[in-house]
Amino acid sequence: MSYLTESLKIEILMMIGYGDRARTQCEVVRLFRETHPDLPPLNQGTISKIEAQYREMGHVRKVPSKRQAVVDDDTKLNLLLALEENPITPARQLVHRQEKSNDIRFNDDINIHKAFVILEEHVRKELKNY
Repeated sequence: MSYLTESLKIEILMMIGYGDRARTQCEVVRLFRETHPDLPPLNQGTISKIEAQYREMGHVRKVPSKRQAVVDDDTKLNLLLALEENPITPARQLVHRQEKSNDIRFNDDINIHKAFVILEEHVRKELKNY
């Protein structure tokens, strides 16, 4: 699928159509082969991924791969201690307090999400122990 340019992906979406005139993915595979015999043939899975990406994100641009968020052990411990001290405080508020008090920067959404995951895992474990 890496050889598919953004314009080819848009063309595939147009081939799919919409409403009463929508084609099946198998029909789109056949139509794409007829239209572009010089390109490697597509399979139904590729069509499905392009369509799903468009429905989810509203575009077919290349999406950067997700990198693993790194939150060090001290930050993790501080988050959990803050949760223990203030169990009813919203997670977002706990994360922002940690940023201010420890000069930590959750500088992107991935790291903020990772902090939420840490808090969520802790709460699940606590609920399991009840």
